[in-house]
Amino acid sequence: MTLSRKSAALAAIPLAIAALASTALASSHREAPFITTAPKVDGTDFYMFMSYEAGRADYVTLISNYQPLQAPYGGPNYFKMDPNALYEIHLDNNGDAKEDITFQFRFQNKFNNVTLPIGGKNVSIPLTQAGQVSAPNAATLNVNETFTVDVVRGDRRGGQRASVTNASGGSRTFDKPVDNIGTKTIPNYAAYADQHIYTVNVPGCNMPARLFVGQRKEAFAVNLGTIFDLVNAPLGVITDPANIGAVPNTIDDANITTLALELHKSCVTAGSDPVVGGWMTASLRQAQLLDPTPKKGHQTTALVGGAWTQVSRLGMPLVNEVVIGLQDKDRFNSSKPKDDAQFADYVTNPTLPALLEIALATPNIAPTNFPRTDLVTTFLTGITGVNQPANVVGSEMLRLNTAIPPVPFAQQNRLGIVGNILAGGMDNAGYPNGRRPKDDVVDISLIAVMGGLCLANGNNNALGFGADCNPSKVPLGNTAFNLHDAVDQAVVPLLNRFPYLFTPIPGAGTQ
Repeated sequence: MTLSRKSAALAAIPLAIAALASTALASSHREAPFITTAPKVDGTDFYMFMSYEAGRADYVTLISNYQPLQAPYGGPNYFKMDPNALYEIHLDNNGDAKEDITFQFRFQNKFNNVTLPIGGKNVSIPLTQAGQVSAPNAATLNVNETFTVDVVRGDRRGGQRASVTNASGGSRTFDKPVDNIGTKTIPNYAAYADQHIYTVNVPGCNMPARLFVGQRKEAFAVNLGTIFDLVNAPLGVITDPANIGAVPNTIDDANITTLALELHKSCVTAGSDPVVGGWMTASLRQAQLLDPTPKKGHQTTALVGGAWTQVSRLGMPLVNEVVIGLQDKDRFNSSKPKDDAQFADYVTNPTLPALLEIALATPNIAPTNFPRTDLVTTFLTGITGVNQPANVVGSEMLRLNTAIPPVPFAQQNRLGIVGNILAGGMDNAGYPNGRRPKDDVVDISLIAVMGGLCLANGNNNALGFGADCNPSKVPLGNTAFNLHDAVDQAVVPLLNRFPYLFTPIPGAGTQ
């Protein structure tokens, strides 16, 4: 693999460092003040990768996760999506930091008002279900969730819009499975959820796509509590490879809600450039009026109106959580990639390495190559010869080279491209060339933010990150390559097929 420097990479500014450094701590859960008040539109993780399911090597999988830290026993309402929200996946296929293709998801909750005869009266039940569930749109459900998907080409609000339709029958409306209430209500949740995987037709795409929306097991692994407690572990522990996987994944008992699409690569790229960028957002209506005397029905308290207002944004993991200053977190969630220059100070002079010095009570371990051109080049513009668009405009998003073939799950390097460089291997299909569920973005990012790329760049600018990015600017030396959070992303249970994320944890099991 040849990596060369992109001239004017720094001028392209923004959130490359943020994109990298933020991933070093946690998934994007509750990352900004406003979004903590609106968990239904809180985006947690965005994945974009070449499909590694057998026979699907020419397809791109897009996965957007929302609603963090779902307790499996969170009844009786569980975690329905917000019908007053707009959930979107955006793709930039010409490198200009503006969306060219947007997939818009809208949800509807059909309230069935299931009743039971009680003493001669039919009385509404208080639960989500009135019996066992085994098929879509089950009559035993008190609320049936459905959704639609539109594809917009051009500007997300003013572009050309068309409906994604079911290849079987042509319907524009799709059923969403109820959350995994428990094994008595849904004895075989995996089989039930699989009934909600649809083959679909996407206008403007001449190859059938696949679609799934529903609850999944949280796929992200992190030592969350320890990290936010000022990295409550000695440097010697988190630099000892023997400790990888030594502690439990603190969010292993949680579920999330997944929006997943798989499309042929010809449907997401433009011209001869195989690189596509992507990010996810969620928007709410600008105004809300609370009714002090809500009508009977489902979710009737709030009356909403006005223009769509973006309140959540996520491309590379955790940009907003631990890099953007607290005063700008809500602003970042409302921003677009084309405007990322406004956050430049958080990028060119990142605080995370200095915070790690404080947290670890170990001064003078942060890299000293300012500005951090290694991270700007790698994560803002994409890596030359790997995932950099031909006419790139610097901005924060995931970038995927669709010409690099997928690697089977068992052979994937959990450290992505960083691990591939260290191992001299053949796996260039991982983070930051897109992001796969197995990629350990925490460990990858810890290595990079503390100077691993400059160590690899050497004294001769071998990787093109700039002459100032060299081993002398990395106080940790080769110890930087051993950084980890003591949790192993590679052991998280996953599927080897679409939609890749594992069956959600049931609210209750067989007693």
